[in-house]
Amino acid sequence: MALIYLLLFAAPQILLFLYLRERLPLSARRWLTVVFVVFNIPWGIVAVRMFSGSLWGISRVPYIAPWIAWQLLGWIFCGLVALYILTKAVWWFGGWAVGKLRHSPTAEPLNRPTAMSRRQFLARATYAYAVVGLGVSAYGIWSAERLPKVTRRALVFPNLPAGLDGLRIAHLSDVHAGIHMSEAKMRAIVAQTNALGADLIVQTGDMIDISQSYISDYVRAFRDLRAPLGVVTVLGNHDRYTGEDAVIRGVRDAGQVFVKNGAHVIERDGAALALIGIDDPRNWHADDPQDYDLEPALRLTPPAKDAFRILLAHRPGAFDGAAPRGIPLTLAGHIHGGQFYLPVVGWSPGRLITKYVMGHFTQGNSQLYVSRGIGVVGVPLRVFVPPEIALFELRRA
Repeated sequence: MALIYLLLFAAPQILLFLYLRERLPLSARRWLTVVFVVFNIPWGIVAVRMFSGSLWGISRVPYIAPWIAWQLLGWIFCGLVALYILTKAVWWFGGWAVGKLRHSPTAEPLNRPTAMSRRQFLARATYAYAVVGLGVSAYGIWSAERLPKVTRRALVFPNLPAGLDGLRIAHLSDVHAGIHMSEAKMRAIVAQTNALGADLIVQTGDMIDISQSYISDYVRAFRDLRAPLGVVTVLGNHDRYTGEDAVIRGVRDAGQVFVKNGAHVIERDGAALALIGIDDPRNWHADDPQDYDLEPALRLTPPAKDAFRILLAHRPGAFDGAAPRGIPLTLAGHIHGGQFYLPVVGWSPGRLITKYVMGHFTQGNSQLYVSRGIGVVGVPLRVFVPPEIALFELRRA
């Protein structure tokens, strides 16, 4: 069974190699072989792990995922070749149909410029694809490694208490302390956040990525995170994979307030702010409104007339449960903006998971902001989706 899966995974690369090898000029075949061998060396490691039964072990995911990403490039290239063949077929059929309609066997043939041969086209397309792929990959790695961009946004609410007018909240999400997030980088992120001068800092999950060995790095870096009204945190799915009890201890060791299916109430200038924190769902489905987590949390929260409410949730689908309940603001993360975004088309792989990929959304009088996150999962790339720290200023309408 493992061999069948391996062949299915590798099929696009094999088909592409055979297709291009038969159609490229002889001089290009050597380079084609080199490119395909280099790009597919990781599949030897995948094969070893498949047959050892450890491929899908949760501790292996961050190491396997980048290699699976190469396979996605193979599928994309397959799609481009298929599109080329389809376009060529339509072009040929159109020319044949026009010729039939003209019905003029004695007409002089038109003098057309010499067309590029199929082999020339494929050779140049292959080289162009490789160059673009390397360029985009280099940009994606640089973008993932850089410090987060700061998104500044004023959020206006008609029912905001006067004492909370002007409150500044820094929103962090998806740090993913792990193989792609060092302690030194986390210290730089903490310094960057502290420099914003926010009144309150919130975190919406995925502090740790898979292994408990990274918790100590996180604690040493994030114990310096400071805000006058404190740092309030909820868990994400990767925190559960790591071991939620250990992560909760780490969060508290870093001096943060942890909230799970309850509320943390803050007083400012005579006004109350209730930060409702819900757990990451155990039986999750796409855009889960998490009614089963919201109900017990709201029972422990002061009424809306007594406190302005903000929901902290890892997954943005919770907004579909918060908005009908009149919660004015939901902050979430989880999606990382899909880590890949097509600016012109406006599409991200995150759309396969949720309709709330990144940015600001509204439903009636309720608002949602989905952070692009700070770290990465699996593939250390961010293409046109830079990491983010959001800084909000609450305003009274």
